[in-house]
Amino acid sequence: MNQPDLEKRQDVTDQPPPSPDPSVEDGGPSNLQGQDLERTSTFATVLSRLRSRRSGVVEPPPDGGFIAWMVVFSTFLVTMDTWGVVNSFGVFQPYYQDMLQRPPEDISWIGSFEVFLLFFIGTFSGRLTDAGFFRPMYIVGITLATLGMLATSFCSTYWQFFLAQGICVGLGNGLLFCPCMAVTATYFAKRRSLAFGLTAAGSTVGGLVFPSMVRQLLPRIGFAWTIRAIVLVQLVTFVFAGFFMKSRIPPRSSGPLVEWAAFKELEYTFYAIGAYLAFLSAYFAFHYLAAFSRDILGISYSSSLDLLLVLNGVGGPGRIIPAYFGDKIGPVNVYMICTLVAGLIMFCWVAVDAVPGLYVWACFYGMAVGGVQSIFPAGLTSLITDPQKQGTRMGMVFTIVSFAALTGSPIAGAIISSQSGTYVGAQVFAGTSMLLATVFITAARVVRTRKMGLGTFNLAKV
Repeated sequence: MNQPDLEKRQDVTDQPPPSPDPSVEDGGPSNLQGQDLERTSTFATVLSRLRSRRSGVVEPPPDGGFIAWMVVFSTFLVTMDTWGVVNSFGVFQPYYQDMLQRPPEDISWIGSFEVFLLFFIGTFSGRLTDAGFFRPMYIVGITLATLGMLATSFCSTYWQFFLAQGICVGLGNGLLFCPCMAVTATYFAKRRSLAFGLTAAGSTVGGLVFPSMVRQLLPRIGFAWTIRAIVLVQLVTFVFAGFFMKSRIPPRSSGPLVEWAAFKELEYTFYAIGAYLAFLSAYFAFHYLAAFSRDILGISYSSSLDLLLVLNGVGGPGRIIPAYFGDKIGPVNVYMICTLVAGLIMFCWVAVDAVPGLYVWACFYGMAVGGVQSIFPAGLTSLITDPQKQGTRMGMVFTIVSFAALTGSPIAGAIISSQSGTYVGAQVFAGTSMLLATVFITAARVVRTRKMGLGTFNLAKV
């Protein structure tokens, strides 16, 4: 063997052994390609989300999942603590009348101002939610709502009750309710009506829990400690809800507090007017049913609270069932039906002159007005096409509705006083207002369907 052959053999011997083919060990080339594709897809998803957050691009709502449904449950608890107390004001109305020796319209201003601020603050809290300040508002809202109720337990004069329960609690509730509803809306599209219906059921639960607490605890531990027990329930549930409430939409730092251009959209304007008229009468029964049963039918204070429990209790299915159909046939369509039925049932109250009949009436009206309350936000958000403006536009309508909530019950109380304690005039006022609301909600629907190119009379989902 010559020298060149020996050198070639030595070169081959000195070379390291070939490394094993990774594609063979991992199951072949197709598996390696699959891993590469999976890594690339994951990286692309993460990068897309990062770019979306930086650029302000809004991702489609998840329409479900653990986080989304926990947001719904958290808003349910917030609604229980805010609207549950509002719907329970009928417990306080006759108690305050007897304790303070004031006419019914004076006492109504406490509850009405609480509802007024709950809605009125919506313009400011809704815009701050869009700007990314949800968490600070939530903390301030909890503080004001619970401190206001706690201060109520120490009150002994009319103006003390007005400042504590009417103003302080109302401000706190306003910083909680509208932002939580706006945040919930961003997690759902196809199931939004159902999500709103489930959250609205919180007012039913609160309307059962808090009057029951008053009925059971008031004779045993007195007014002050009964209110403090309610505050404890609120504080625990508020804190729990705060762990899951999180804004999903990137902050919109610029933009007006009031978007006047929204009122150029006639369906939005008609809907706002309809909501105003609906809420002008919606809380009349919640504030005066117990007083009516005592003044006109002569039943006891504790028995009158049973009627309020019935009115609030049947509101549970009254809120969830319309919300379910809202996703099927459209929330505006359902809202239109609910206001019509509630208005007709309100007129039926005029004919009630016995306790059994009043229980039957409370069942039917509780279901109808529950639909009016629950489907209202879903119908409103269905008319708002830009998700980054949900908070602002919802807050604007909430502010409009706040003036209806402020004046509705006091107007009814003034009518009752002017008619020597009879309720017929107030009942007719409330029923007429609710039927007029139906007219404007129908007008909003007509404008929307015409823009959709479907004409005036149709069965479109709106």
